[in-house]
Amino acid sequence: MKFKPDLFDLLEEKAKFYNQPSFISSDPVSIPHQFSLKEDIEIAGFFAATIAWGNRTGILKNANRLIQLMDHQPYQFITQSGDDDKKRFSGFVHRTFNDADCLFFIEALSDIYRFHGGMEAAFANGLNEHSEDVFSAITHFRDVFLTTPHLSRSEKHLANPAAGSSAKRINMFLRWMVRKDDCGVDFGLWNSMSPAQLLCPLDIHSGTVARKLGLLHRKQNDWKSVIELTETLREFDPSDPAKYDFALFGMGIDKL
Repeated sequence: MKFKPDLFDLLEEKAKFYNQPSFISSDPVSIPHQFSLKEDIEIAGFFAATIAWGNRTGILKNANRLIQLMDHQPYQFITQSGDDDKKRFSGFVHRTFNDADCLFFIEALSDIYRFHGGMEAAFANGLNEHSEDVFSAITHFRDVFLTTPHLSRSEKHLANPAAGSSAKRINMFLRWMVRKDDCGVDFGLWNSMSPAQLLCPLDIHSGTVARKLGLLHRKQNDWKSVIELTETLREFDPSDPAKYDFALFGMGIDKL
């Protein structure tokens, strides 16, 4: 794509406009913002991202319900709770994510913190010095996660880019954990991955805007489109292409 100064200016302007603390309250990122401990932020963020589809009011309601069920101490609950504590999740449901899926996620995260060095390591150990993006980090994390016994139905809640999924929610979670700026939305907690390796989260809103702007030509919202879009965005900022998620998603929500 030929560099277009006007398009660059638009993306920069909109990214700055939406990358503000005022954005937080109505977004799933508000859930991990309730915490200061790294592990609490990771766990709360991962659950919030996992159920981040559908009505945003419903997402926030159910994500907060999960945090409440963990006694507002996600890391302590994940690593120290017993079987009796976990009975409280009986009946939990967010769309197709149910109590069985939730209990599996709790067990898998417990295993990751006990045996794999935590969530950051479970992602970062999939990278090597030649990794241009987070594809291998996501697939490695997924492989580690699925070593915990589970129902086959639960696998659909952990996106698989190797099977073509856009992995929107995992890319969004990684943006929260890895991106570093002073705007107060993303956390920048993880140093083992670079913002340059992040991929732009892609959904119906960001995809529609990206196509209107000529940033994306592939019609499906799949992994190939994620790569195409991010490669285009890297022409505007190779060190931080995922920051333009703010611009694309924000314009999509506001129908600009």
